[in-house]
Amino acid sequence: MAKAQQSYDLERSSASSDKLLKIGEVAKQTGIGIEPLRFYERSGLLDAPIRTEAGYRLYGADALVTLEFIKRAQMLGFTLTEIKRIISESHSGESPCDEVREIVRQRLAELEERLRQMQLYHDTLAKTLRQWDKSGKATGRFCGLIESAEIEVRKPESRKPKRRAR
Repeated sequence: MAKAQQSYDLERSSASSDKLLKIGEVAKQTGIGIEPLRFYERSGLLDAPIRTEAGYRLYGADALVTLEFIKRAQMLGFTLTEIKRIISESHSGESPCDEVREIVRQRLAELEERLRQMQLYHDTLAKTLRQWDKSGKATGRFCGLIESAEIEVRKPESRKPKRRAR
């Protein structure tokens, strides 16, 4: 078993023996608001806590471990749906690591494409600004600088309207 997994398992097993925490205490310790905690519970990301006779939620320390995992996964860009699936697979004894690796691989490729597009945008803006700085003011109907900018203006792709079924 990997060292990180052993550490996580130890945290989970020792967490269940700690005292129970009300939702406000969990929110304070984790930095997650009360409403998101309730949402995580409704969504199945977080196991339903036990309740007092008065209806107060009481969370075991294992909830803190789960919430820490959720925060880490979110920081890595995982959606709540993906996180729920990862947690579910883990609870059923499966290792979701191959899927996790593939999701991150895809996200990295998407990010690299967005960075490439942003670099093109940056270069276009920088070139345009250099041209404007050389030319000074420009006359035009609205703003001659914008109207004379040497950029490609894309026209929207025409979409054929869908026919309604009768």
